[in-house]
Amino acid sequence: MGRSRRSYARLLLLGFLLLRFSWCLAVADDGGGAEEGGGIFPVVVSTWPFREAVRTAWEVVSASGGAGCSAVDAVVAGCSACEVLRCDGTVGPGGSPDENGETTLDALIMDGTTMEIGAVAAMRYVKDGIRAAKLVMDHTEHTLLVGEKATSFAISMGLAGPADLSSPESIGKWTIWRQNHCQPNFWKNVVPAGSCGPYNAIDVPSGESKASAKRVLERTQGDICQGLFEPNNLLEPMNSRLKIVNRHNHDTISMAVIDKMGRIAAGTSTNGATFKIPGRVGDGPIPGSSAYADDEVGACGATGDGDIMMRFLPCYQVVESMRRGMEPRDAAMDAILRIARKYPDFVGAVFAINKKGVHAGACHGWTFQYSVRNSSMQDVEVITVSP
Repeated sequence: MGRSRRSYARLLLLGFLLLRFSWCLAVADDGGGAEEGGGIFPVVVSTWPFREAVRTAWEVVSASGGAGCSAVDAVVAGCSACEVLRCDGTVGPGGSPDENGETTLDALIMDGTTMEIGAVAAMRYVKDGIRAAKLVMDHTEHTLLVGEKATSFAISMGLAGPADLSSPESIGKWTIWRQNHCQPNFWKNVVPAGSCGPYNAIDVPSGESKASAKRVLERTQGDICQGLFEPNNLLEPMNSRLKIVNRHNHDTISMAVIDKMGRIAAGTSTNGATFKIPGRVGDGPIPGSSAYADDEVGACGATGDGDIMMRFLPCYQVVESMRRGMEPRDAAMDAILRIARKYPDFVGAVFAINKKGVHAGACHGWTFQYSVRNSSMQDVEVITVSP
């Protein structure tokens, strides 16, 4: 009887150890998804090979002593590092000029424990996007502040400014774009079609074909339109989203962290789409689109064509799918496929991580990479996901 009790106790101990440690499991990529098992908390996940940003977040969340810093603090630190480094020229100041040559910032932070969110959009003259977003969360009852009022708030709360967010690189890029007749751009159904604005709307009755719109352009613009049109792309030959949207001109750092206590946070920072129409707000500061977190379930981060993706709230969808029992890989693929069914040419990706630390990615229109660090790794690892 005593021997049986001791054997039973050993089995219980073994079971506890297996639950305490999450062993890595790789699942084959068969169409846009890849899944990896998490290690011991904490865990940091980020879009793209933004290794330094992930290392910075890791240093914060894995700090020795006690419970370490919170998931929220780690996300802010990681995204701030990317802003300083100007990751890919699409995060922080100095990149992605709008049509007027100005750089503005979008950012969001979400606490998955309290479900509080702070965000700023189209913020001018302040370099610290993610820190401004956290100030909104910490010191207001609001979720999102925009434009110059977001700037005034951030400066009043102690952030440096006003500052010029342009750089020689962003101004040089904008100058070349102007010399190329402001092509490509984000306008549609306007004249002039092949040069810089100001633009005027073309009145195309609802239900009319693009061929009808083409005839309007030819009638009003004459020879200017010759050579602009391509088959099946009548009004948007120079404006094709496939020509505008790619990793290096339309990107976001989206990061999720699970800290030592199992608390989850997510956040984003971006300077938006290159040559965007001034005032444009992408998916970066939109809760549930670029990022979402819930301690009870997990988190998600997104990157890509925000104007399309924000119509579907893919990260909210991912988290809710995991809440209903989907594994991260299936939840990520499902969210991407929902968009692709409506917009077959869209470019975007998501990563998903559940509360156990299991993570996955899915993408459409490009090869996606995301970065991970957990306690079982010696350094940041980059995972590639194919469309």
